[in-house]
Amino acid sequence: MSEMKAIATPKRTKDILEKYGFAFKKSLGQNFLIDVNILENIVDHAGVTEGTGAIEIGPGIGALTEQLAKKADKVLAFEIDQRLLPILQDTLEPFPNIRIIHQDILKADVHEVIKESFAKGQPIHVVANLPYYITTPILMNLLMENLPIDSITVMIQKEVADRMAASPNNKSYGSLSIAVQYYTEAEVVMDVPKTVFMPQPNVGSAVLRLSMRKEPPVKVDNEPFYFDIVRACFGQRRKTIMNNLSRHFKDRFDKDTIREGLQKAEIDEKRRGESLNMEDFARLANVFYSML
Repeated sequence: MSEMKAIATPKRTKDILEKYGFAFKKSLGQNFLIDVNILENIVDHAGVTEGTGAIEIGPGIGALTEQLAKKADKVLAFEIDQRLLPILQDTLEPFPNIRIIHQDILKADVHEVIKESFAKGQPIHVVANLPYYITTPILMNLLMENLPIDSITVMIQKEVADRMAASPNNKSYGSLSIAVQYYTEAEVVMDVPKTVFMPQPNVGSAVLRLSMRKEPPVKVDNEPFYFDIVRACFGQRRKTIMNNLSRHFKDRFDKDTIREGLQKAEIDEKRRGESLNMEDFARLANVFYSML
């Protein structure tokens, strides 16, 4: 297909939407990309090449799907909006290596779909322009499922991308940064202007690349407890760890016990959550877990 005929142009997108009388649904957070260069950059950043498999979430009218199909061995796309299925069948007809699955990614058995669609050991990359209202649940679900994937590259709200990739002592750094970076190495690879979307979103966008870790970067005795401690320490950002933990453990430990735990973990009680790195939190969680 020549560049002129690509789906991701303002004219072709308008023509497709008019042909099918398609109206955007606010509730589904639909914003379609209308810039081929941006899409090609996303595919490049995602590391999609001829030997790889790609999984897309929310293909819309197929703009990103088309660019993925040009490079990938096979593309699986999960679409929740039934109205888009006939459009996708039409726009993506030239590509035999695409399979559209009409299902909510949060309810799908992605392990099973991967097993039946891709070769064993084949590199797989998740690539998507995600609806902004449901970004975090989708990403956390993918990360916690322990899927055989290599990376996740997503267009999301810039503020959320910054939070997921933030390091300590940064105002964007919080429990979400740690949850994402426990499973992946996170990097914001490009900012994206509002003008490349139809309709234009109200917020800035960025592309976040998450490279899956083989092992978490820290050793913790109990993962749910680790994340619980992290959330507790960020409970009230301006308060010290001592204050936040006292509040969190008020039914279990008195202040002296909490002070003792902080000393064992070698963490100053006057510090705030945003100054702790993942190793600090791991020591903290392991000490308090042993005290339960």
